[in-house]
Amino acid sequence: MDVTGRGLIVAIAAVALLGGATAYGAVAFAQSRALPADDTSTPMTSVEAGTIVFRQTGGGAKHGFVASVAVDDPAGPRAVSTTPCDRVDATTAGVVCLRADLGISTTFETLFLDGRLDEVDRRPLAGIPSRTRLSPDGRLAATTSFITGHAYAGTDFSTSTVIVEVGSAPEVADSGELELFPLRVDGALVTAADLNVWGVTFVDDRRFYATAASGDHRWLVEGDLVDRTLTALRDGVECPSLSPDGTRIAFKQNRAGAGQPDWALAVLDLRDGDVVVLPEPASVDDQAEWLDDDTLLYGRSRASAPGDTDVYEIAADATSGPGLLIEHAWSPAVVRS
Repeated sequence: MDVTGRGLIVAIAAVALLGGATAYGAVAFAQSRALPADDTSTPMTSVEAGTIVFRQTGGGAKHGFVASVAVDDPAGPRAVSTTPCDRVDATTAGVVCLRADLGISTTFETLFLDGRLDEVDRRPLAGIPSRTRLSPDGRLAATTSFITGHAYAGTDFSTSTVIVEVGSAPEVADSGELELFPLRVDGALVTAADLNVWGVTFVDDRRFYATAASGDHRWLVEGDLVDRTLTALRDGVECPSLSPDGTRIAFKQNRAGAGQPDWALAVLDLRDGDVVVLPEPASVDDQAEWLDDDTLLYGRSRASAPGDTDVYEIAADATSGPGLLIEHAWSPAVVRS
């Protein structure tokens, strides 16, 4: 990839972001006060196995804060923390949180918390929060933000995706900028200046999957942090999520073709390449999360209530349709033992 060319793009984008960040902050501020919400929660003081961690929505004083419910009682009592986040992931080791600081001029940051929700690190985030994932042991964190644009529709956006070691020196983040990793498609090196990478899902502390895009292509890529490489596996796969048993990848695909995207959820079997499209009629612009090897979780916006969202579940083999799992929730993360 042409690093000089990308640097110029990022420099120009940084100027444009100043206006976009202000707009983002105004929208987020309005959404946080848009809806009433009953507060029957208890304080969240730690990350526990057997829970689902998520971003609370629904309005009220605790809109946007990290919360949790029990996996076996998702509609039951919830605990809410004192930490606001736009996007969250969690393991028993801790939490990664992408968020906006709505000051006079909006800035963005990544916050790292330990299992007791104490801050262990924070770093500037390049742009508007989009996706984040922790590796299974919680040692590595991947973050994606928008440098320009705010959605993956079309080609008029630019992302910054990095993988860092939680609590490491800042220079480690520089070596983990995935847009700088060489990408090969059918053995050929891709040198396009519009290359973007997002939606990391970890296999372990070395290997991962992600989406790499250039032009109209949305490749599922396999990445290697030691060799610093990206290898395309197939086209038409966005926001991958690896199943707990490592055999399948959930993803979104555009079923609308050109124009306004209509995101369908699908599951790719890595063993034979078969793809199953799931019976979710709504457009789902999210990186799905696996509840277990049979069930997916994802966020869905409420058309009648801007700023409010719910978490739904759906069978990964398409044998049943979507069902509401957690009201007033977004960005679910299943904490496994």
